Amino acid sequence: MVRFFCSFALYFTVLAGGIPAATALDYPTRVVKIIVSYPAGGATDILARLIGQWLSERLGQQFIIDNRPGGGNNIGTEAAVNSPPDGYTFFVVNPANTINATLYKKLPFNLTRDMAPVAGIIRNPNVMVVNPSVPAKTVAEFIAYAKANPGKINMASSGTGTSIHLSGELFKAMTGVDMLHVPYRGSAPAVTDLLGGQVQVMFDNLPSSIQHIKSGGLRALGVTTEKRLDVLPDLPAVGEVVSGYEASGIFGLAAPKGTPKEIIDLVNKEVNAGLNDPKIKARLIELGGIPLVTTPEEFGKIIADETEKWAKVVKFSGASVDY
Repeated sequence: MVRFFCSFALYFTVLAGGIPAATALDYPTRVVKIIVSYPAGGATDILARLIGQWLSERLGQQFIIDNRPGGGNNIGTEAAVNSPPDGYTFFVVNPANTINATLYKKLPFNLTRDMAPVAGIIRNPNVMVVNPSVPAKTVAEFIAYAKANPGKINMASSGTGTSIHLSGELFKAMTGVDMLHVPYRGSAPAVTDLLGGQVQVMFDNLPSSIQHIKSGGLRALGVTTEKRLDVLPDLPAVGEVVSGYEASGIFGLAAPKGTPKEIIDLVNKEVNAGLNDPKIKARLIELGGIPLVTTPEEFGKIIADETEKWAKVVKFSGASVDY
C-alpha cells in the first residue's frame, strides 16, 4: 500500500511539472546554438560571440554561433523562430528585426508573436555626422541651415530601411527639414562619399565613424540618444535639441516561442551577470553600446515599443520591400 501511494504521488508530481522543472535545472546537457542573421565579423556576430563565450563558461556547455545571412536579416530569423522550443536554439534580435516588421510586406513570421524574449544585450546609438564643409556646428544650427536650403542636403545611408536611413527619416519627421536620401550598399561606401563631400550628412553607426570624428575628417553634431554617451561625453545628444528624439539599435537574445520559462530565466540571469562583468561591460562600451540589463518581460516590451516606433517612421519614409 505504501508503494502504491508513493507511485501515485510521483504520477501527480510529473503531471504538475516537477520533472520538467528538474530537467531545466540540469540544463544544458548538450551544445546550444545561437543563430545570427548576418555574416561573421559584423556587430551582431561580435556581440553573439561575446555573450556565447560567457554562457559557455558559466553553464558548462558550448554555445556555438550559427551564421544565417541573407534576406535582409529575415532568413536567419525565420529559421530561429521555427526551431524546436527546447532551449537549445537562441537568436540575436537586432535593429533590422524591429524595422522589417513593417518594411517587409509578406514576412512568413511575426517577431513579437513567434519569439520568446530572453535578455537585452546593448542599446547601440548612431551618431549624426556631417562633412566639415557644412557650416553648422550644432544640431540647432543644422536644422536652421537645412530649412534655409530645402532639398539641397544629401543624406547618406547604408541602404533603404536600415537603422542609419530611418534614424535620418525620424529626424526629418520630427524637425520638418527636407533632405534627399541617398542609399548606398553598406556603410563603408557611404562614409567614403561623406568624407569626400558628395553627401553632406549621415546618421552613422558610431563604431564606423568614431575614428573619422577623432581625426577631424567628419564633424559630429550629436549622438542619436536622449542622453550623452560615456565614450563621447562632450558630444551632445540630438534629444537635447529635438525633444523626444531617440534612435538607437536594440540588440538582445530571444528564443522560439514556447521555450521553457525555467531555461529563459536561467539564461537571462547569466546574460545579465555578463553585462555587469567589468571586462564585458568595458568591451560593450568600447563598441559604442550601452549595456541593456533587463528581465525577459522588460526586453519584450522594448522590442514591442521599438517595432511600433519604427513602423511609423517606415510609413513616413514610404519605404517598402516585398519578401
